[in-house]
Amino acid sequence: MSAPIRCLLVYPEFTSQSFWNYRATCDLVGASYPATPLGLITVAAMLPESWHCRLVDCNVGPLTDADLAWADIVFTGGMIAQQRSTLAMIERCRAAGKPVVVGGPDATSSPHLYDGADYQVLGEAEVTLPRWLSGYQAGTPQHRYECGEEKADVTTSPLPRFDLLRFDRYLHVGVQFARGCPFRCEFCDIIELFGRVPRLKAADQMLAELQRLYDLGYRGHVDFVDDNFVGNKKIVKQFLPQLQAWLEEHGWPFEFTTEASLNLADDGELLGLMQDCGFSAIFVGVESPDEETLKSMQKGQNTKRVLAESIRKIYQYGIFVNTGYIVGFDTERGSVAQGVLDLIQASAVPVNMVGLLVALPNTQLTRRLAAEGRLMPDFDVAPEDVGDQCTAGLNFETRRPKRDILRDYRRIIAESYAPAAYFARVRSVGATLDCSKKRMRLPPRYLLRDLKGFSRLIWRMGVRRSYRAEFWKTLAICGARNPRGLRYTIALMALYLHFGDFRDYLLARLDREYTQWNVEPVPDPAPGVFAAVGD
Repeated sequence: MSAPIRCLLVYPEFTSQSFWNYRATCDLVGASYPATPLGLITVAAMLPESWHCRLVDCNVGPLTDADLAWADIVFTGGMIAQQRSTLAMIERCRAAGKPVVVGGPDATSSPHLYDGADYQVLGEAEVTLPRWLSGYQAGTPQHRYECGEEKADVTTSPLPRFDLLRFDRYLHVGVQFARGCPFRCEFCDIIELFGRVPRLKAADQMLAELQRLYDLGYRGHVDFVDDNFVGNKKIVKQFLPQLQAWLEEHGWPFEFTTEASLNLADDGELLGLMQDCGFSAIFVGVESPDEETLKSMQKGQNTKRVLAESIRKIYQYGIFVNTGYIVGFDTERGSVAQGVLDLIQASAVPVNMVGLLVALPNTQLTRRLAAEGRLMPDFDVAPEDVGDQCTAGLNFETRRPKRDILRDYRRIIAESYAPAAYFARVRSVGATLDCSKKRMRLPPRYLLRDLKGFSRLIWRMGVRRSYRAEFWKTLAICGARNPRGLRYTIALMALYLHFGDFRDYLLARLDREYTQWNVEPVPDPAPGVFAAVGD
């Protein structure tokens, strides 16, 4: 009888210069990276039980020669921000004589870039991985497997291999309830990859995943990685009472975050159900305060509403909002910076992901720009130091002068993430957020971890950083006015250890961009404010 196959699952590294990596904040509690590689541990669950699987997440530890020597085959793949590290890893594995299977969203969108891999298993793994396995076990595997128009039945998706994770390396663990989004945003590749009809797991299936996390000893933050958690409100409303009952039965071991469309604000019943289940934060794509621009990008769900009022409606249910904005649309007229800054202030959202427009492969936007002859050569090849759309974008000929777009972008970053502005928004939300229904209960080991993290935060932010006065002011005001919400206020302040440094990096990078255009940079409203005392 032949020996079982040893399968090494390698998650490529994201660049350190990314809006989302929060590494400085992770370090407070001894973690290495915010999010777990849910896709790969789901793939691991689809492999034969006889296979021996080992996971290496390059965001929390290196891929060693010993790992490669152990493996019979390597599985990898990721997003465009991981493209360079994925390609380098494929070369390394091939040099070591290890066959490589690649998948994931970037390989699916740009398979020609990944021809160096032995096998491409593209699209949704529930569809293509069984086909590859059949060919591989028969000794006749093809180089490329694609879904075509077929969509996975997510009710058959297996329970992810959470046992392959080291929970202490991460800030939170991800699960997925649904795929797809009903909207038509022109720049978005989600509807191209997963379709516009949301497909949801069964309630029992979802609860089984949470039960597995619970049985493995995990407690704390669980992120529903759905691209639009409320894409099918009817089914979500049926699921949430069952989730609440499970939480009550298990002593409230988790709290949740997710991503949702802004029309969530129109549904008080759904917001109430989410509050009852301990949802603490959501990410919402606002994109632009300009109605014409929203219509042109086909984001109708954000039109015909006062955006700041919709965001503040969500606050009333004890849920923080993180927002996304994009600069560089064709319909922008003159400077757009002030409009974005006004909306950020009016909504009091502390964390705003402001990016430059990117033409992603296989989107409506890309097809339109290609027809207009405006795509740049190799538009789908990520720059070597790309982190996300904050550090790379405008991979097409813009209608507005690029220098003007960059000036707007720099001003938004400089002003919105100046310490006084950021901490003022934290105080606005943290002092008033309704936390009366927060019920998560953490075991002593987690409380000890958080206490140690808070002690480090006091030293790093309350003593060594030049914005320490803002830290103490925010802590005092929110602690006095809303003590039940202090945990969330502290978490938002801790994020600034990352955002402050990221702001510095991004402004310096943009200033280098300005030299190409011979344009005087917009002055920094708070120069040198991030210097640490004694650094």
